[in-house]
Amino acid sequence: MLTKRTLLRAAVLALATPTALRAEINTPENEDSWKSLRKQFFGDRPISAADGFIVLNAPVRAEDAALVPIDLLFPARGAGDDRVKAVTLIVDENPMPMVTTLQRGRIDDGPFAFSLRIRVNSYSNVRAIAETESGALHMARVFVKAAGGCSAPAGKDPEEARAAAGKMRFRSFAATGRDEAQVQIRHPNYSGMQMDQETRLYTPAWYVVAVKVLQGDDLLFSMENGISLSEDPTFRFTYRANGAPIRIEARDSRGTDFTGAFSGNGDPA
Repeated sequence: MLTKRTLLRAAVLALATPTALRAEINTPENEDSWKSLRKQFFGDRPISAADGFIVLNAPVRAEDAALVPIDLLFPARGAGDDRVKAVTLIVDENPMPMVTTLQRGRIDDGPFAFSLRIRVNSYSNVRAIAETESGALHMARVFVKAAGGCSAPAGKDPEEARAAAGKMRFRSFAATGRDEAQVQIRHPNYSGMQMDQETRLYTPAWYVVAVKVLQGDDLLFSMENGISLSEDPTFRFTYRANGAPIRIEARDSRGTDFTGAFSGNGDPA
C-alpha cells in the first residue's frame, strides 16, 4: 500500500524530472541546437577553429545569469594577414540565440578587445563566430552554466528605468595610460520574458537593437542586437585615443533614437 509520504515523494520527483532532463541535455557536447542555428545564420559556409583569430572568455558558472561577463579578444594580425572585421555572439539555448553582431569600423593590425554583459537562460554553449575581411569564419566556444537570465526581474524600478532610458555615459582610460574606454546606455532592455510582480503579466520586450560608436567621423564599431544584452548595456573596448570627440548613436525596439556626444576625455560635449 502506498503511503502519503511515498506519493508525495513520487510527485516531487515527477516535477523535478523535466529540469533534470534539461540539465542532462544541455551539455558542452550537445550540438542539436547549433546544427539548426548554424544553418540559419551561416548557411553552408565552412567554419574553422578560432586559433589566432578570436579568443572568447566567459565564466564556466555565472554568478548572475542576467549579467554574464563576456570578453572577446581579436589578436594582433601582421601586415597582409586576413583580419577579423565582425563577430556574431550566439547563446545556443537562449529564446533568441543571436545576442549581437559586432562590426568593427577602423581595422588595424593591432589587437582589439571588447567586453559586454549578456543574459543566459539555460545551461548553454556560448559561441563567438568571427568573420575576416576575406569572408572566412572562425569560431570559439565556451559552455556556461547559468539559468533564468532572460526571465530574471529587472534590477530597477520600472518608472525610474523608463525615465532614464537613453541616457549615456562614456569613460576614457587614456589619461591613465590605457587606450581603453567604456560606454553605457541606460535602458531596461526588457526581454519580453519578465513578469510584472503587480499585474502578473509579462512586460513587453523593449530593448536596444542597434548601437554605433564613432570617434570624430570614424566608426569604431557598430552592433545589431537581440534580447540577450543585459539591462543598461555596457561595453568596454580598446581604441586609439586621439583627442577627437566620441559620438554614440543607439536605437531601441520601439524605434526611438538616442544620441550622446563626449569629448575625448569623457566629458559631455
